Amino acid sequence: MHRPARRAVSHGIPTHMFALLLSLLLASLPIRANATETVEVRGATFAIEVEEAGQVYRLIGHGLFRYMIWTAYAGAYYQADDQPAPAPLSSVPRRLELEYFHAIEADDLAAATRDSVRERLGEPAYRDLLPGLNAFNRAYRSVEPGDRYALIWDGEALFLVLNGETLYTGDDTALAKALFGIWLGDSPLRDDFRDALLGRR
Repeated sequence: MHRPARRAVSHGIPTHMFALLLSLLLASLPIRANATETVEVRGATFAIEVEEAGQVYRLIGHGLFRYMIWTAYAGAYYQADDQPAPAPLSSVPRRLELEYFHAIEADDLAAATRDSVRERLGEPAYRDLLPGLNAFNRAYRSVEPGDRYALIWDGEALFLVLNGETLYTGDDTALAKALFGIWLGDSPLRDDFRDALLGRR
């Protein structure tokens, strides 16, 4: 005996109505944060999460760096996803991204880095770091508006990355601490920028 086809949905609800109700239900569910979510700082967008070489970095804070009357760059600071408390001078995996609003020559970036490290460390410690610092500074390239540098410590190595291209790799933990300290240490270039990066404001 031929049996009539069973309804796709019980209780007499037509299939197309069931599909509509299901889509409305799914649309109402919360969406979990993912790497496509961003924050914006004066036109510069930074991801909430960054995954690189199997390491997930979670955004801690973001802000603007102002120098005199100029807004120089936007920045974002990240740490390993399992290290939520800010620890920028520790050995935890971390990254600092800076997107520039003005053109800067490579030599000027190197000179500013050298002078900033010397001022914060003092002469003896600066001299100890000088060979590694010089190698790091030689990797700089000039930037145009919209270019982005990333300073990364992955727990084992230090990287300088420009627009996704790795320019420098090293393993000096003291150099990494000194470089992150320029913006995130006890005597940073600007207190307000450090506090914004560390999520304090």
